[in-house]
Order: sequence, then C-alpha cells, then structure tokens
Amino acid sequence: MFSKEVYMTRRRVLLNKMAATAPEGKRGIALFVGNVEAAAQYKDNAYKFRQDSSWLYYFGLDEPRMAAVIDLDTGEETLYADDVDIDDIIWMGPQPSVASKAAEAGIYKSASYDSLTVAVTKALATGRNIHYLPPTRYYNTMRLASLTGVAVENVGKVAPIGEDGGRHASEELVKAVISMRLVKEPCEIEQLDDAGALGQEMHTVARNSIRLGIVEQEIVGEMEGVVLRKGWGVSFPTILTQRGETLHNHLHDKIVEPGKLMVIDAGAENNMHYASDFTRTYPTSGKFTSKQRDIYQIVADCNELAFSLTKPGIAYRDVHIATARLMLERLKDLDLVRGDVDAMVAEGIAGLFQPHGLGHNMGLDVHDMEDLGENLVGYDPDQKRARQLGLGSLRMARRLVPGNVITDEPGIYFIPALIAKWKSEGTGKDFVNYSKLESYHDFGGIRIEDDVLVTPDGARRTGPNRLPVQPDDIEDAMSS
Repeated sequence: MFSKEVYMTRRRVLLNKMAATAPEGKRGIALFVGNVEAAAQYKDNAYKFRQDSSWLYYFGLDEPRMAAVIDLDTGEETLYADDVDIDDIIWMGPQPSVASKAAEAGIYKSASYDSLTVAVTKALATGRNIHYLPPTRYYNTMRLASLTGVAVENVGKVAPIGEDGGRHASEELVKAVISMRLVKEPCEIEQLDDAGALGQEMHTVARNSIRLGIVEQEIVGEMEGVVLRKGWGVSFPTILTQRGETLHNHLHDKIVEPGKLMVIDAGAENNMHYASDFTRTYPTSGKFTSKQRDIYQIVADCNELAFSLTKPGIAYRDVHIATARLMLERLKDLDLVRGDVDAMVAEGIAGLFQPHGLGHNMGLDVHDMEDLGENLVGYDPDQKRARQLGLGSLRMARRLVPGNVITDEPGIYFIPALIAKWKSEGTGKDFVNYSKLESYHDFGGIRIEDDVLVTPDGARRTGPNRLPVQPDDIEDAMSS
C-alpha cells in the first residue's frame, strides 16, 4: 500500500468532485464493493485473487470480501469486513483486526460485512441516491443487485442518477473516478516505472530464449518466471506467436521455425498491481530478410513518429491519424497501395494493415479503467468514435495532459482473410494493389509497443531502459 494519506486525499478529492453533481443533502452515498475469491474447480481451490482496481485506488486494501461506503453529504467513511474466527486462524494464523486494516487506509469506522445490507437498505428507505461503479465480476454484479434492488441486467449500465435514485451504475461517479485515475500521481509513476523495468526484463529474457527447434511455450515459461519471482504476475495473458497477423494469439504450441517473425506482446504487473505492456517483433533466425526489414522499418518509424508527437494538448486521435498517413506513404513506396495518401487516410485504408488503434491507457489495469466504459475513458465529450476499421478501435483518443500514461503500438499485419474480404467486396479497389499483396499472405505481422508518460513539456517512455527497436539493434541483441 501507499501511505494512508494517499488514499485519504484521493477520497477527499472524490468527495469534492461528487459534491458538484448535486446540492447538499441530495448527494447520497458512494458504494464500493471489493472483489471476493472465485472458485476455479471448487470453493477451496480458487483462482489467484486480484482485487478490483478502483477499490485499490481509493482504499488500497488488497484482501477479498471488503466493501465501503462514503457518505457524500457528511463525508463519513465506513469499511465493511469481518474479523477472523478460530476456523480462519487454524488455516491462516492470527490476522490483523478489521479496525486496524481500516486505519491503514485512513478509515476510522468499520462494521461487519453483512451489515452493509442494513446501511444500504436504510439509505434507500430514506430516498438517498446510491452511486456505484459498473461491476465486471459475477459476484459483484449479484451483490449489487441484491443490495440496491436493481435488476441484474441493469446493474452494469451507466447513466446519470437523475430522479430515479440510481437504478443503474452512476455516471457521475464513473466520470469522477475517470478524471482522477487518468492523471497519474508521482507515486503511481514510480510504480509504473517499476512495472516497466520488470516488463523489460521479461522481454529481454524472452528475446534471449528464442532458439530454432524449441516450443514457444518454453520461451513463455522463461519470461513469465521473471514476473513470478519479482512481481504479482503477468498483466495480461502473454501473446507470443509466429502468426503475428492474428492480433491476440495466445497459443504457444508451435515449434520455432527459421525465417519467421515472432511477435511478443507481454507485460508485468508489479506487487502494487501497476502494469506494463510492451511488444517487440523478432526474426526467429536472428536476421531479417529484406522483405521483413522493409515492413519492420515502417512500423519502427511509425512508433517513433507517434512518440515525437505525444505532448500535452494534442489529441491522441490525431497522433493515430498521423501514423496512419506515414504508414500509407511508406506502403505506397513499396507499391502495396497507390493513389493520393490523404484520400487513403480519409477512406480508412490503413485499417487493412492495422485493424487496431494506436494505443490505450495504462495504470492499475493494462487497459486502464475500460471496465468503466471505453468511450467514457478514452474520448473527450466532444469526440465521437469513428466507424472505420482501425481508427474505430482506438481506445485512447483524448487530448493529452501531463500524467496520462498511454501505449504507442503501431503495427502492420497481412491478414489473408481480411484481404480476401476487402477484395471480394471491392473495398479500397482504387487504392490497394491486391495482386502484389498476394506475395505477403504468408508474411505474418509486426507490432512495436512502448508505454509512454505525458510530461509537462512532451513525453518519456516508462521503465529504465528502452528495449532495442531498430532492426540493426534487434539483430545485434539477438546475435549477442
């Protein structure tokens, strides 16, 4: 945990933000429900516990079966959890009291977990608004439905509280939380750099483990061992594949073959639960072919352009479009596309080669806060999500401010099924050189990704040492 003052300050800022949404006496309560353990095969064999990220942000207590209420009118805070009994002590040993745990988070009132029902029932009976965040876990969904009387199918819907007292998740609370978590504090930046260091170490181990003839799973085991030794674990399921045109390929059963491109997209979650997310693409034989090098250099240049444009005040949507323009210019040099580049950008031709967005937010989650709603997190109120393939998948489009932490991850992929679909439908027929693309059907894909902190005067990459990215540096690193 951070110091209790960090959590107390965060809750005080949240209280002030929520005060602006309704007059005094009409604000109600903010209800936070932490995660519980979830059975894997049976109750006593649970999945590895991971606390809810918004709970960690405001309370820091990394234990299951906890909840809290903040009275938005009086400022009173209550932690709901249970002290252990003798049965627990037999299996777990003596444990700190709930009151002492609450004090670690700067909360000085506590009650049993089940008494949360009484508190919420009383609030509802007196007509008070109940503000809560949309849940992702099954238990939290059912618990919130039971507490509030909201239909299960409506618990995750986000809308303004309005006059109905809150028959859904609170848009006011969601927006307040997003506004705070989007801008990282110095203590968080330190943790993100730590997670970056851990992620860079695991990627270095992965690169050094690439050998012809071994199974991909062996590389994954080596790299994930790094984070299990030094952190909480991976920040998302590792993507390591010689079929990089499949964007989220989690199969690791292939033999490493010569002449392939291996995409490794992986990140670390440190013991404070902050995440990193890096991607590198390696030639399995240690050297790029001329064809591979041509495409790789385009992606590397797009990555560098995006970083150079990242600064306060610029919309990341515009950075995405600028990299798409550079990508198409360079693909035009290879005669894979033809015609006016601006027209190609407007038509969304880049989506054929990069069907995903340039980046997303980073923090306590690898796609930070997307449980609160992608558009609310990633888009300013005056921005609308595009429909184009690629640009429409952009998860972070906002105007950047210091303290934002985002990914910079351009890629080029040759997806035979997508190419065939566009060709059969006549999509991009005035721009795409489909006949030349036939020779790229077995190429695979390339992605390069860094985590980037927006600073007052520009940006910097997180972590202590950037992983090699230029093709010569990649080959040198693999040869050594």
